Amino acid sequence: MLHVRMITPERLTDQVVALVRQTVGTTHLAVLTGAALDPPGDVVLCDVARESADELLLELRALGLDTDGSIAVENIDLSLSRSADRAEREAPGEAADAVIWEQLTEATHEESTLTITYLAFLALATMIAACGVVLDNAILIVGAMAVGPEFGPLAGICTGLVQRAPRLAARSLIALLVGFAVAMAATTLFSLVMDALGQFEPGMLDNPRPNTSFIWQPDPFSFIVAVLAGVAGVLSLTSAKSGALVGVAISVTTVPAAANGAVALSYGEFAQMWGSAEQLLLNLIGITVAGTLTLGAQKLLWRTQRGRMLRPPGAPSEGIDRKDRARPS
Repeated sequence: MLHVRMITPERLTDQVVALVRQTVGTTHLAVLTGAALDPPGDVVLCDVARESADELLLELRALGLDTDGSIAVENIDLSLSRSADRAEREAPGEAADAVIWEQLTEATHEESTLTITYLAFLALATMIAACGVVLDNAILIVGAMAVGPEFGPLAGICTGLVQRAPRLAARSLIALLVGFAVAMAATTLFSLVMDALGQFEPGMLDNPRPNTSFIWQPDPFSFIVAVLAGVAGVLSLTSAKSGALVGVAISVTTVPAAANGAVALSYGEFAQMWGSAEQLLLNLIGITVAGTLTLGAQKLLWRTQRGRMLRPPGAPSEGIDRKDRARPS
């Protein structure tokens, strides 16, 4: 269940209450008349099943409540209520399959913002991966994959394409390209410094590396794994399964490919550099295509459920009537 808190102008309160009561899967409706000070108005509270949340938010925005009032949504970790159990049963589909598009857009917007922290994480992950490829150490490679934040912009591109939000897609693409450019430049400099300190040497890159040679030798499986990871990553985001997202991060060769390309560039090993670039490109394309198709399929699936999100006229619902509330003079 999700808890929804709304600040509504007095002129919209009746419509908001009617909409909540009409939406299947809502319960615990409460109205605090005149309780809001900034912006002024009423406070309407309700709980809604995750399956019905997206439809409710869409209709509330259609009323202009996000402009003239406020809509806040938060997860309910525990709800001991028979009416909440009934609301969850009434809501069509399963909570794990539901996509809350407003929440997804907000999350990907935050994750795809080009910030110093984002650049630092990506650069650090690439440097760790550089140590991994030079030492042929698979543990360092896996650690670098887990640290890398690049899936956020990739998810932002997918969400922007499906939601027809070009600004989100564009800012995500910029964050992705700039991020990898900065990370690879920093890692190239890092490689030169490590070489000057005697920690890296050209022979380490040329020696047989059975644990990490796949990074610069892409094959069909590179694209296949990227596609599977793209599907899994999007599903983990839409279902709020953060543990699965970590698994996705350590299954795609984006950060290690960028690291190997940067180290190869510092030593003039252009064959490895171009192989790494191809590996990186295959992974980015595979994740983006798979993620976009997955989100598109989810959107089509839940579009078929919309007719079941609203109670038929005259159907019983929980809540209170407007006439039962007295507005103070």
